[in-house]
Amino acid sequence: MKKQILIVGGGTAGTMTANNLANKLMPEINRGEVEITMISDSKIHVYRPGAMYVAFHKAAGHEFIRDQRSLLMLEVDFIVDKAVEINAKSNYVKGKSGTKYNYDYLVLATGCEVAADRIPGLQEGGDWFYSYEGAKKLAKKFAALKKGRVLVTVNFPKTPNIPHQCGIAPVETTMMLHDYLTEKGIRDDIEIIYTYPTKSQAVENGLFLQAPTSDVLPMIFDSINVKHKTSFTLAKVDPKTKTAYSEEGEKMEFDILMSTPPFIAAEVIRKSGLSKALDDEGWLPTDKKTLKVKGLDNVYTLGDTVDLSVSKAGGTIHNQVDVLVDNIAAEMRFGYPTESYDGKVIAIAQMGLQCGMPLWYDYEEDVKPTPCSKLGSFVRLGFNKSLYWAAARGML
Repeated sequence: MKKQILIVGGGTAGTMTANNLANKLMPEINRGEVEITMISDSKIHVYRPGAMYVAFHKAAGHEFIRDQRSLLMLEVDFIVDKAVEINAKSNYVKGKSGTKYNYDYLVLATGCEVAADRIPGLQEGGDWFYSYEGAKKLAKKFAALKKGRVLVTVNFPKTPNIPHQCGIAPVETTMMLHDYLTEKGIRDDIEIIYTYPTKSQAVENGLFLQAPTSDVLPMIFDSINVKHKTSFTLAKVDPKTKTAYSEEGEKMEFDILMSTPPFIAAEVIRKSGLSKALDDEGWLPTDKKTLKVKGLDNVYTLGDTVDLSVSKAGGTIHNQVDVLVDNIAAEMRFGYPTESYDGKVIAIAQMGLQCGMPLWYDYEEDVKPTPCSKLGSFVRLGFNKSLYWAAARGML
């Protein structure tokens, strides 16, 4: 009987998984033994990391958008339908259309979404670069800014030991903002204050979620006249007075509030009954090595949906995909998974508009700050604007 592999989600994780599975299982597909189906709520594929360049007028946005079908191998059936129900007991996912998609193996690659409404006033008084709509709003505000204060705040999930989306992004955008204002010749008229919550992922009273980077950030920020403050956990925002209040009892006024907002898993995941995360955040309990959803032998997950301690970013997904794909193929061929994910994350951080910093870490070793360079920035931009599409197609 033909085996059905169902992938829910058409972002980076889902697209790379689908194409790599099609490549890996081509013999079985050609023999009519395997069928791969992807369902997504959109026919458009959006590469979200590109949004930060839009915020600083370094991209228009269309460069990071493609037709989803064009990114998938012909062997992958693609259906536009929003998943609304996951029935792990009966092995099906139900779409908004009413269609039931049966599976033998399920991959949940549904990502995460901004939930700014979880902090009173943030939706109305804050801005963020994690979506193209948000980045375009920031771009307009930065273009009009002549003097004043930009306040940077960071929010973490309530569930312990889980990062927000793209952990390095608040640092990246703070330094990009410095360069952008310098280019405009108004840096001396703008105060930038970078703040960090009391409790992050593995650090208390720091400036980053891992100690080695947290320890060096004060020196980096001091060198570019970025003020910094620990233990400022955003509690609420007054959009009328443009004031941010912390859980620690402090308040700061701002002209622009550039915030890393709360994130939660997709609605279908939060309603699935599979998550044990706090505050209805929806993160899936994930085996850190096999990438299976705990307690379910035929359901895998990766990317921003997991409850693992590693970054919710593309540099993580690229390493998870190989493990997940090999394990599904091994289960079909041998009856058991064969690969183990070590938590590896490899990426280049955009530390300013023209400086890229290679970074990598895993479950056992924190990220180590490395020298940044123009070459690093060139490689990062080259990947974002061209090589990413090859990677999404399973070619890299």
